[in-house]
Amino acid sequence: MLKNKVILVTGGAGRIGKSFCREILNQDGKLIISDKDSKKGQALEEELSSSDAVFLESDTTDIISIDNLISKGEKTFNRPLDGAIHCAYPTSSGWGSAFEDLDPKNLKEDLHSQLGGAIIFSQRIISHFLENGGGNLIHISSIQGFTSPKFEQYEGTGMISPIEYSAIKAGVISVTKYLAKYYKNKDIRINCISPGGILDNQPEAFLKNYSSNCNSKGMLDSEDLVGAMTFLLSDSSKYLNGQNIVVDDGWSL
Repeated sequence: MLKNKVILVTGGAGRIGKSFCREILNQDGKLIISDKDSKKGQALEEELSSSDAVFLESDTTDIISIDNLISKGEKTFNRPLDGAIHCAYPTSSGWGSAFEDLDPKNLKEDLHSQLGGAIIFSQRIISHFLENGGGNLIHISSIQGFTSPKFEQYEGTGMISPIEYSAIKAGVISVTKYLAKYYKNKDIRINCISPGGILDNQPEAFLKNYSSNCNSKGMLDSEDLVGAMTFLLSDSSKYLNGQNIVVDDGWSL
């Protein structure tokens, strides 16, 4: 479904990004892996070991870095980018603090780097798409972006759901819809995927609480998102634009 499409994945060395990168290659696409962590990015490039996959270090909160990334990616495959998935997820040292303990400095950094980064990355990649006749952008939000947390699931687990996470992910959905409408009739598609919880060594008590609101599996593996990603990048979703695709095993119902 993605044969010969050139796809850029920011945050490509992260949990979700890695699964997306592997599937793009499985679908015969050409892959640009971008991450701020060069060690992890290079390790993924070596793991994939393909002439159709290249790692390029980049900071998605910096315009010059993003523009250099896009330019290098275009030169690598000698053609414009067909699509991009923005998975980058930079966090401050205070990320995950309780609402009562929020530090304004950390809050400002997280809002800028995550939501601001999504907006700036969109600006730069869409500029590239406009110059080359169109393109396809996917943002990553969350179930917390369109509904409130189920706080009872966190009781007795030592975990919390940060308020800034909800604000950022709601903003990502809003940005997706805004841009999809803003660039009408430009052959540019902008959609969003909102995953449910992804397994990452959470306490057993939380996994049990979370699963009680799901239909079958409960917490997801990052690989469970690749079907939605492939569909949105492919021509099968040609007229899908400005949409938020929820993949959460029924948690939000």
